[in-house]
Amino acid sequence: MNVVSTPDEVEHRPRAVAIGSFDGVHRGHRSILDALSGTGLAPTVVTFDPHPRIALGNRVDLLTTLERRLELIGEAGVETTLVAPFTPELQRMTPEAFAERYLRAIGTEVVLAGADFRFGVRRSGDLELLEQLGFQIVVPPGVVGVSSTAIRAAVAAGDVGTAAVMLGRPFELDGIVVAGDQRGGTLGYPTANLLMEPALACPRYGIYAGSARDHRAAVSIGTNPHYGGTERRIEPYLLDFEGDLYGQRLVVEVWERLRDEKVFESEEALVAQIARDVEATREALRPV
Repeated sequence: MNVVSTPDEVEHRPRAVAIGSFDGVHRGHRSILDALSGTGLAPTVVTFDPHPRIALGNRVDLLTTLERRLELIGEAGVETTLVAPFTPELQRMTPEAFAERYLRAIGTEVVLAGADFRFGVRRSGDLELLEQLGFQIVVPPGVVGVSSTAIRAAVAAGDVGTAAVMLGRPFELDGIVVAGDQRGGTLGYPTANLLMEPALACPRYGIYAGSARDHRAAVSIGTNPHYGGTERRIEPYLLDFEGDLYGQRLVVEVWERLRDEKVFESEEALVAQIARDVEATREALRPV
């Protein structure tokens, strides 16, 4: 997939364009992306970075990094994605000016978006306006009950199974492996300490089963209360894995919540519980 940041980098040709933030690239988003190919035109996406609500000063727990969002959009068969920087200049742009700059300039003939799509200064533009400007509008059928907001709520509650149903795939933790306390190695279960972007959504603290790098993973999310920790740590233990992950990107699927984190009466009791968590991870089922 070709990824660009300005319309000038996009070849002018007949295009079907899907517009939106696409955070999570969930089942509702996929219904829009899948419809692009049915138009017979060059499948194209216009999305934004940072997320418009974040740029406007709101708190949003993002479901995907920009890198992962683009990977998922590409997997949906999109040919070109224009990542428009959501700058103050773009925020002040009238809907008509946006349509000329980001749609007509690249050859857009068909626009695909959700029925409630709004754009331009103070969200004053809608699909009806785009139709008046000469674009053909397609509103793919939505997926009832699926939204980025609902997925964020499920993740925050630790309900990763419900989140997976709405996403159409397991929820993921996406970050870089950095040095940690290295206690896991001394206990016989060496973990990767995952550093994620602060704006990313994270499940409720606890122990989870999942996978990473084609290995099942027992994932601890929390503060390590047994050792008096106060900072959030995300520590996957990759079963049957040997190797050095430091400095590498790691995407961890989160399949199932196993238990709360807790303080144990002894280190021996902690190790025994970790062993049970590992066995539960071996038996866990991928949710979708």
